[in-house]
Amino acid sequence: MNDSIYLDIGNSNTKWKYKGKYFTSPTNEFKLDKLPKTSKIWISNVSSSFVVKSNLNISFVESQKRYKSLINSYEEPNMLGSDRWLAMIASYEINPDKGFILVDIGTAVTIDLVDNSGLHIGGVIFPGLDKIRQTFDNFSVLSTGCINALGKSTREAWGNGTHSLVVNTINQKIRETKNEIPDSLVFITGGGYLSLKNFLEFDHSYHENLVLDGLEFYVNNMR
Repeated sequence: MNDSIYLDIGNSNTKWKYKGKYFTSPTNEFKLDKLPKTSKIWISNVSSSFVVKSNLNISFVESQKRYKSLINSYEEPNMLGSDRWLAMIASYEINPDKGFILVDIGTAVTIDLVDNSGLHIGGVIFPGLDKIRQTFDNFSVLSTGCINALGKSTREAWGNGTHSLVVNTINQKIRETKNEIPDSLVFITGGGYLSLKNFLEFDHSYHENLVLDGLEFYVNNMR
């Protein structure tokens, strides 16, 4: 079996895939020297704080202009976050003949639209729930689990209001993008999904590790 390690370094969490199994660690606790021995490490790194210094056999992956018939819409392809590009590759491989909307719910929420020909139409980025809630240090959070409820305390109002802001933005953007390609599939990834899934108003499939799966697809098909 291929002994390569596929590594996704994010702002909050770092995940890796090794011999078909998935692992995760908070990025601020992750160390490369704790990984299993391997002949090669492939890395997607979008963290602004994690600096890789190692004598290991490492290759960093950047977004490219195309992968098979999947086309990157950015004028400077490498300026598209590698995590977004790799998750698009995995979504494309799941069903290469159909357009899709990719939603990644993490530290940031990203939504990308790919049409039936494989052209990336573009995307949006906005802060995720935890990041929004960190904007006011003196606000503690109490969510009632009902995004439209009016809070009877500052904690309830802040919890419900921030939850509603993220959920309603995602739902609205999906409605808008569905108007572009009505039969498009919706794929969701990212660690923030579990806290929002009961409030999403559209059919979708959740895949926990699209970035890692896309990284493996990329490595195996682009060399």
